[in-house]
Amino acid sequence: MRKQKYHIYLDEGEYRQVIESVINLRNHLIEQGKYTDLADEVLDKLLNARIKKIKYV
Repeated sequence: MRKQKYHIYLDEGEYRQVIESVINLRNHLIEQGKYTDLADEVLDKLLNARIKKIKYV
């Protein structure tokens, strides 16, 4: 079964907040001694995502 893909559209400020939140979650998990695999994967996808400019009407 194929995984469903989602598309979200963020402005520059929202994009920065999402990345900071994932980094904070990762740091929190490291402090607790837990695995950070999921946070690393999400961060990798965010940082390597294509940027598409769209026009607002």
